[in-house]
Amino acid sequence: MSLGVLLAACQTGESDTKDELSLDYEKIILNNGLEVILHEDNSDPIVAVSILVHVGSNREKPGKTGFAHYFEHMLFQRSENVPDGGFFKNINEWGGTFNGGTWTDGTVYYEVVPKDALEKVLWMESDRMGFFINAVSLASLEGEKPVVQNEKRQRVDNQPYGHTQSIILKALYPEGHPYNWTVIGELEDLQNATLDDVKEFYEQWYGPNNATLVIAGDIDRDKVMAMVEKYFGEIPSRGIDTPMKPQPAALDETKTFYYEDNFAQLPEIRFTFPTVEQFNEDQWALDALGDILSEGKRAILYKEIVEGAKLAPSVSSYNSSNELAGTFTIRVRANKGTGLDSVRMVIDQALAKFDQEGFDVKDLDRIKAGIETNFYNGISSVLGKAFQLAQYNEYAGTPDFVKTDLAKIKAVTKEDVMRVFRKYVLGQNRIVTNFVPKGEADLAIAGAILADIKEEGINEYGQSEIIEEEGDFTIIKTASSFDRSKEPDFGEAPLVTPPTIWTTTTGNGIDVYGVEANELPLVNFSMRIMGGHYLDDLNKIGVANLMTDIMMEGTANKTPEELEDAIGQLGANLSMFTSDEYIQVSGNCLSRNFEATMGLVQEILLEPRWDEKEFDRIINQTLQTIEQRETNPNTIATVVMNKKLYGENHILGHPSIGYEDVVNRITMDDLKAFYESYFVPNVTNYHVAGKVTQKRAVDALGRLATEWKEKEVIMPAYDVPAVGQDPQVYFVDIPQAKQSVIRIARLTVPSDAPAYNEIMVANDRLGDGSSGRLFQILREEKQFTYGAYAFPRRNVMVPSSFTAFSSVKSSTTKDALDTFKEVIGSYSDTYTEEDLKKTKTAMIKENARNFETLIDLLGILHNISTYDLPQDYIDQEQKTVTNSTIKSIQNTVNKYFDLSNYVFVIVGDKATQYAQLRVDGPGDPVLVDRYGNADESI
Repeated sequence: MSLGVLLAACQTGESDTKDELSLDYEKIILNNGLEVILHEDNSDPIVAVSILVHVGSNREKPGKTGFAHYFEHMLFQRSENVPDGGFFKNINEWGGTFNGGTWTDGTVYYEVVPKDALEKVLWMESDRMGFFINAVSLASLEGEKPVVQNEKRQRVDNQPYGHTQSIILKALYPEGHPYNWTVIGELEDLQNATLDDVKEFYEQWYGPNNATLVIAGDIDRDKVMAMVEKYFGEIPSRGIDTPMKPQPAALDETKTFYYEDNFAQLPEIRFTFPTVEQFNEDQWALDALGDILSEGKRAILYKEIVEGAKLAPSVSSYNSSNELAGTFTIRVRANKGTGLDSVRMVIDQALAKFDQEGFDVKDLDRIKAGIETNFYNGISSVLGKAFQLAQYNEYAGTPDFVKTDLAKIKAVTKEDVMRVFRKYVLGQNRIVTNFVPKGEADLAIAGAILADIKEEGINEYGQSEIIEEEGDFTIIKTASSFDRSKEPDFGEAPLVTPPTIWTTTTGNGIDVYGVEANELPLVNFSMRIMGGHYLDDLNKIGVANLMTDIMMEGTANKTPEELEDAIGQLGANLSMFTSDEYIQVSGNCLSRNFEATMGLVQEILLEPRWDEKEFDRIINQTLQTIEQRETNPNTIATVVMNKKLYGENHILGHPSIGYEDVVNRITMDDLKAFYESYFVPNVTNYHVAGKVTQKRAVDALGRLATEWKEKEVIMPAYDVPAVGQDPQVYFVDIPQAKQSVIRIARLTVPSDAPAYNEIMVANDRLGDGSSGRLFQILREEKQFTYGAYAFPRRNVMVPSSFTAFSSVKSSTTKDALDTFKEVIGSYSDTYTEEDLKKTKTAMIKENARNFETLIDLLGILHNISTYDLPQDYIDQEQKTVTNSTIKSIQNTVNKYFDLSNYVFVIVGDKATQYAQLRVDGPGDPVLVDRYGNADESI
């Protein structure tokens, strides 16, 4: 066959029987070993491209850890024919989105773009697969190290319990085992990486014969294969493509460790048992065991730890099977001050009881009932389809393995679950980790060994010295059959067809919004009851937040356990949450179960149970969350910023979850009063998207449309502080923080004002993604951070806000803050015609992605109903983009991006950073506590 194809086999996963769930696809293997999978889906004019390379941290060598993840970063820089930063700039500018990810067993790169950009993406992806290594200089090698180091600080070092995984892996797997280290690795190893290391890794693992390329979406098969052959076909096979064999762990004894965590407020214990690799015959029963032990009111760990001993508000357990080995984990984050010896004892008692009593088979039935819903949710986007096809192909040998996978889950029996429980968990050796707050080592299990964790110093690992200037480096081009330096043109412009939105209003005032979308047999729906935290009493902050927890704990006719069963047996997902300005009920189910699922929503909203036992647990869980919030730098920054934007006397100046002393005073009667006053139909918006007609959607409201009584709700009137005329800077101390959180914000205009769209357009080249100036300068040029962004946010009761933010290495705090000021302050003067052109291209083309998933469609309905926007508001946004000029952008920037009107919040290490930020006059930082109040400790 032509196209350099060694094997072409058209396989279909579609079955005539409704019992099989899978995807249509075509698999082609090129002569160089690249496995190409095509999936046609013309429901939206977009395409997903995913390349899964079969190399993760398990292919690294001791002393060179973190290299697979670091290499993923390097491949986003440049290649022989794609200029520096091409991926970060181009994909966004073409109206797309992109990213990459590395885990123990693989690395994935992906893009979702309007279909006219497909050839451009294949050009870029092929260039980094086959034409990358000659573009790597010592300067580019060294320049990416600080970025990865910042990612580790952000995700590990500056997070409570962030070092847990490192302790477990080193204890569980012997030295030299491929899972002995974390994916992100050690900073010291990364610092020592050389050009030779890069070249060796690339040649060994990044050959086309070690990868799967998936293209899913609105494609023409023949045209796409011609592109694939053109761009990938001439890349030679190289390196290693033989999968590793399983290497399961074994423990001769139980090992117990403790660690005093600078960011933890609560003690946490984990049991980690060695289990089996992925697709081992025991994996599916172990997966079910994880759910059965801890999920739901009947779960033994929940009943014994949460309900019985009252040692924690929740517990979790789960199996994780990877390519070479697996683990089974039990985790309990205990109540404040709880000794972990008592938690360990109750866990062991619960496991012994489970061995004697077993479990109700209904819990296994619930897991199986959710299989179909979860499958369709997983393929609800073209990217989800691409991921599924790639994963099964690369690790199981064929995308068809999804059939086997689902069949194995369905075949699990109660006997299987008990067998694997006794084989891998009951009485088995394990790794036990105890993470306790700083200074509370006495809470750890007696005899635990202090874990060996290397803490990075605040000023350790400074900016790399670049010993090779880019001007001295010349890329030597690899020979190609065509001129790869020429970027392909766009294809035919995609035709975007907005969905048809229907609306109606029930007799009792519920506003209903819907979109019928029949690609998948799913329905997503929501009910937004306006008010939320905004309706809290200033003296009882936290009532609205508690409402959404208590309302999901049973109904007048169903215990909490029975309600869980009813939802689970439908394979549905139901949840509730409180936001600043509304309370939302969210649902997701199979279309055939829509009416039954909505029947449960009717019960939840009209017949609350007010379960006192659950109320006590929820109060405890809320207090625990408040404790944890006080050590999360990003959450602290949000709390302080809101206090300064809205003020002490405005409800939005306070966190919706409340404060410890206030939550302790809230009673069930407070919740009942909130329900009676504010849970009414005439402030409720109902949204539905999926395989459901307007008639079915409206009829499914049932008693909510007939028995739910209208009542007047008056939204409180609060004064919003005027925007300041001088910058206001606040500093919150987090001792020994490895990063500083920087947040810069102000209030702007009402969300339905034309100026909101103008701010959104003006921000595109400043902070909206990786092509924005903030990202390009703070991350790519200066390496201060893992990312820097800015965005406007719509509000209902108050003006919309505009926020710029980043988390930066502690020692660069002042320089990063100065860079924010310089970039934003000069934005108007540096904005060019080229910026405007790229903004128009990106914001018009990205419209192709606005209507893809049910979540996307529901989001559009939310915007229309919540912010009183017209149905064609996206078209109006597009008109604002089209009509924008440099002058209009500059006017918007000068009016709304003037930093003298902004509040600055910095959360970091006072001992090393605060003094550097001091200035005379406006802008001198004020020390505040973690709630934005004057710091009395100063």
